[in-house]
Amino acid sequence: MAFGWIDGQAESRRRAGLVRTLRPRAAGTPLLDLASNDYLGLTRHPEVVEGAARAARTWGGGSTGSRLVTGTTELHAELERELAGFCGFEAALVFSSGYAANLAAVTALAPHGSLVVSDAGNHASLIDGCRLARGTTQVAAHADPDAVRKALSGHDGPAIAVSDTVFSVDGDAAPLAGLAGACREHGAGLVLDDAHGLGVLGDGGRGAPHAAGLAGADDVVVTVTLSKSLGSQGGAVLGPSRVIDHLVNAARTFIFDTGLAPAAAGAALAALRLLRREPGRAARARAVARELHTRLTAAGLEAVRPDAAVVSVRAPSPEQAVRWAADCRAAGLSVGCFRPPSVPDGIPRLRLTARADLSGAEIERAVRVIGETRP
Repeated sequence: MAFGWIDGQAESRRRAGLVRTLRPRAAGTPLLDLASNDYLGLTRHPEVVEGAARAARTWGGGSTGSRLVTGTTELHAELERELAGFCGFEAALVFSSGYAANLAAVTALAPHGSLVVSDAGNHASLIDGCRLARGTTQVAAHADPDAVRKALSGHDGPAIAVSDTVFSVDGDAAPLAGLAGACREHGAGLVLDDAHGLGVLGDGGRGAPHAAGLAGADDVVVTVTLSKSLGSQGGAVLGPSRVIDHLVNAARTFIFDTGLAPAAAGAALAALRLLRREPGRAARARAVARELHTRLTAAGLEAVRPDAAVVSVRAPSPEQAVRWAADCRAAGLSVGCFRPPSVPDGIPRLRLTARADLSGAEIERAVRVIGETRP
């Protein structure tokens, strides 16, 4: 029978407590949201919503084609200029998603004969980029510049090291200065996914590479998403102009994908301008994360110290993590639930988002619910 093997996999997932289901959310909900990636609380900000609506009224519902045909509007070019300037890079290229941006950066910068050194804790989009790249991939120990250095030392030819700046599972930061040093010793490029750093880290939220002094370097390429701190949708690659020009000509997820919808570009641009005006939002997100961690650990929970806005709380098993998240939801709190294969170490977690717009009372309520519902 066609696809008969699916039933066996479904049963295996059920036994392991790893079944995933969709849960459509209503436009209005009484739940306190600590599950989304809306780090700065901008998704529903009036200026961001109006930016999306104005772009849709001006340009229509869709971009109408790929970026190289009809899918590039003046709005896309404006967003790229302002995003590159804000983060400190020569140029930027906007994609339909952060996932597509990561696939583009890794595959286009890892031709035949090249080496890709990938951190063991990298996001799935970077891992998939490594799988699709024509170069050879070597996985390095998590957040270990010496492991990257060792991998690069055994290779003759083009090479890049690839890493998240802030890892999505535990919210720990990569040692960017150490990684850059290891790459420069061997003439390798450094590709950094700053999805969880933009809007949270660096001066006024300019990102982890900016904070590490790597913004604008000719050997550093950064990818970002527009769907987290900027409250919209889409992604971008930032870097030297010659790298961006290369992506325009070589990145398949740019050449063959429909361009980002104008409404998303308009929302992201409005959010970026708002962040420039209100840089304190980045510091507030970090402060909320630290307060959540302090209160959770004081309550006897095993929470990982956050380097940005992600706070994770470890659970005893996948089944108990699912039940814990469900009990939190029943008590009015929405939290993320990470289980294998989303977690590289196999340890299930509740994943909390420290949003800049959370009040002290909401933080206290969240900690209380998590503590009262613990397995």
